[in-house]
Amino acid sequence: MSVNSHIHNNGGFPGNLAAQSMLFRETAHSGTDPDELSEILSTPNSRIKVAAEGNMPIAYRCNFVSVGEEVTVADCTYEGTILIRREAPSDRMIVFLPMEGNASFEGMREQIYSVPARGTILEAGRAAGARLFGPRRHFGLFVDQAKIVSHLTHMFERTISGDIDFHPHIDLTTGPGLVLQQLVSSLHRGLSGSGPLQRSPLAAGSLCDAAIYLLLESCPNRYSNELALPAPTPAPRHVKWAIDFMQEHIAEPISLNDIAMAAKVSVRTLQQGFRQFRDTTPMAYLQELRMAAAHRDLLASDAKQGIADVALRWGFTHLGRFAAEYRKRFGQLPSQTLKR
Repeated sequence: MSVNSHIHNNGGFPGNLAAQSMLFRETAHSGTDPDELSEILSTPNSRIKVAAEGNMPIAYRCNFVSVGEEVTVADCTYEGTILIRREAPSDRMIVFLPMEGNASFEGMREQIYSVPARGTILEAGRAAGARLFGPRRHFGLFVDQAKIVSHLTHMFERTISGDIDFHPHIDLTTGPGLVLQQLVSSLHRGLSGSGPLQRSPLAAGSLCDAAIYLLLESCPNRYSNELALPAPTPAPRHVKWAIDFMQEHIAEPISLNDIAMAAKVSVRTLQQGFRQFRDTTPMAYLQELRMAAAHRDLLASDAKQGIADVALRWGFTHLGRFAAEYRKRFGQLPSQTLKR
C-alpha cells in the first residue's frame, strides 16, 4: 500500500461537559495513488473521486486533526495536477488558506480560484469539483454547517436557517484574513502530534469558536449588515424566564400556557415579547431547542440507538415531519447524521 497513516485519539479531560466530551483525532496520510486519496478525502455523506490529469504521477501528504465532531483543521501538500469530483454535496463549510500553488473550484455560478495570499470559502454544497495544481500546500478549516448556524443563532438570539452566502474570497495578507490564517495554523500546530492544545480542550474549543466568529463578523455574507448594527436591547425578564423554563422542561409535553405561567405573563404578552426580542414564536423557539438537542444526540449516538428513540425523547411524535424539519434545519436527514 502506498499510503502511510496514523491515528491518534485523546479525550476525557477535566472541566465542563463540553470539554469532557471533546475528542481530538489526528490522521496523517501520504502516498501516490489517486484511489487511496479518494478514500482519504471522502466522508460517509459525501464521496469524492480523485484522478490524476493525463494519468501523470501525483503525490500527497495530508494531516487532519478533528476537534470534537464539528471542526477539523488540516495541513495538506500535493504534487502534480489533481482532479477532484464530489459525488454528493458536503454538509461542511471548507476554508482553504493556501501557502503555495493554485487551485480552482466549480462554484454554483462561477469558477472560484484559490491562490497564495487569498483564502477561499466554500459553503456546504457549493462546490462540485476542483483542480489542484502542484506543488500546492494549504491549511484547511472544515466546519459543520450546523455549527455555523448555531453560532449565528447565539449571536442573534433567534432561529437562523438557510445558507449564510459567504463571499468566496478572503485577503490573507492583512486584517482579519491574516489573523484567520494564523489562528488555523496555530490550531493545527498546537493539536497535531499530541501538541499542547490537546491538553487544553477549553483553549482548543475557544480558538475554533474564534475562527468561526471571525469569519461571520469579518467576511461578507448574508448577515453582514445585520451583524454591523448595534446589539439589540436585552430581552425582558419574562422572555428569559420563559426560555429558562423551556430548557428545564425541554423533553416534557409543555404547552404555551405552561410557558406563560412560568414567565408570569399572559400568553399575548409572551408572544409579543418573543416576536420583538427573538423574531419568532415561543413554540417555534421551543421546537428549535428540541431540534438542536436531537441533533446533538444523533451526533453522539451509536448504531444501537434508533432515530425514532431520539425523536420521541425530544417530543417529536411524527417521524416523517421530524425528518423533513431536521433536513431543513441541518441540511441532511437524521439517518445521515447517525451514520457519521
